[in-house]
Amino acid sequence: MAERREMPLWGWGDPDHVREIPKGAAETLSADLGFHAASDLPAQAIEDFELAAPALAPELLERLSGTVPTGSVSTEPWLRLLRAAGKSYGDAVRMRAGRPGDAPDAVVTPGAEGEIAGLLQLCSQLRIAVVPFGGGTSVVGGLSTIREDFIGSISLDLGRLSGLTNVDKESLLATFRPGTKGPEAEALLKPYGLTVGHFPQSFEYASIGGFVATRSAGQSSTGYGRIDRNVMGLKVTTPTGRIDLAPMPGTAAGPDLRQLLIGSEGTLGVIDEVTLRVHPLPTRVLDLAWIAPDFATGRELLRLMEQDGCAPEVARLSDERETEVNLGFAGDSLAIRVLRGYLRLRRRSNGCLMITCFEGDALDVARRRQRAASLMRKHRCLSLGSKVARGWRKGRFSGPYMRDSLMDGGLFVETLETAGNWSNLGRLYDAVGAELQRELEKEGGSPIVMCHVSHLYPTGASLYFTFVGMQPYETVEERLALWRRVKASACDAIRASGGTITHHHAIGTDHAPWLEDEIGEAGIRMLRAAKAELDPAGIMNPGRLMN
Repeated sequence: MAERREMPLWGWGDPDHVREIPKGAAETLSADLGFHAASDLPAQAIEDFELAAPALAPELLERLSGTVPTGSVSTEPWLRLLRAAGKSYGDAVRMRAGRPGDAPDAVVTPGAEGEIAGLLQLCSQLRIAVVPFGGGTSVVGGLSTIREDFIGSISLDLGRLSGLTNVDKESLLATFRPGTKGPEAEALLKPYGLTVGHFPQSFEYASIGGFVATRSAGQSSTGYGRIDRNVMGLKVTTPTGRIDLAPMPGTAAGPDLRQLLIGSEGTLGVIDEVTLRVHPLPTRVLDLAWIAPDFATGRELLRLMEQDGCAPEVARLSDERETEVNLGFAGDSLAIRVLRGYLRLRRRSNGCLMITCFEGDALDVARRRQRAASLMRKHRCLSLGSKVARGWRKGRFSGPYMRDSLMDGGLFVETLETAGNWSNLGRLYDAVGAELQRELEKEGGSPIVMCHVSHLYPTGASLYFTFVGMQPYETVEERLALWRRVKASACDAIRASGGTITHHHAIGTDHAPWLEDEIGEAGIRMLRAAKAELDPAGIMNPGRLMN
């Protein structure tokens, strides 16, 4: 069994990780938004949290224990709190204030896949809600307990169901148990010379099952593909039976049920085995950074690279504001001062940073790099060499720590993402950015709205927005109301401008109001029909997705 890595109740990642705001950036934030370091610190001790006693009677807990003879059932307060929320801004506001809401009554940890069926059948019979739990990294309200119409709720922790069960190197297939974390999966494949190639920002904590359940897209998806493109086989235990979809290179046997289950967010059943298409480990890795003259030029360049077949595995273009902020948060070291001076000298102080990471065999990397560099020069991009790009790779999973530090200073900081076709990407960018700016300015100060392009496709790309504004409110209710208002305005703008409501963060509860607008009323009926067949008692992650 792999070692469990638990995040803090109130924030992201390793609780011992310290991420200080650089002095210069802190001074700017203080002047513009009223930031004061360590002025709004979160609850820490277990006694700081409001936690109700478990609603399930001891005899019911005993019956649950009987379904997982090699596993465990725990009502320990710390474990219940750890599974009471995900990592969205709304979750963070509640948990930092010691207000977790309804925590699960128990944490049930099966010791074997075969124990899940009996557990789901008992929970259906007793009307106990079941929330599958992988790594706890949801940022869209995918994990909070919803008790309506149920006598209680459990967190179904899949952490003990981890590991690699089979490798077919000839076919480039690997089969994993659902609780396998990203780093563990990579370590298990390395002796075979293989990689999953899936590196979302949650990589260090999220699980294979969670990747699949949320239709995740890693930072290297331009090269290796989103998780939905790489799922070849799937086994799912539902309250009414088991679905076993063997890995196939292609099939015309009706609609693809894999794609119905990928992204179902635990609402139809529990993913208990995944067979992925994996990839040879790269023999050559080349990280390069560039400065594009402006965001529009950079977007056009990314389109040409993708459609020309020379796109890197990672392609990330920051707009002017994000480039400026990233330089500010990089500190005031000699290297950063030299870089700023170089950009001023080359008249690119207001340009856009582009990170390109090429991976593969040496000949293929050289071919794509040469063609991409030619396009870069043609579009007046300035080469920064490898150092900046290597720095991005080294710190690419540390971004969420900065959110916690900004919240410590009393700021409102959040992210959202979408995707659109190339012909519409500029309009989508303008509309969402303007709406965020307008809503944040209502609270005063000089808010920061920034964006980057990533996850390239022949037909379009994703846009990832990060925004920081004033948080003038004291109570949890007021802070959540501000968050909902700003998020709703941005989501309305996304749909009105032809973007998807989410490219890789899933639906959860936070995006559910906009799902019908994207897939239509008939699409919602189809999803509900599938749920009624597989989960007639409605116990599986209630309130999520189409509920």
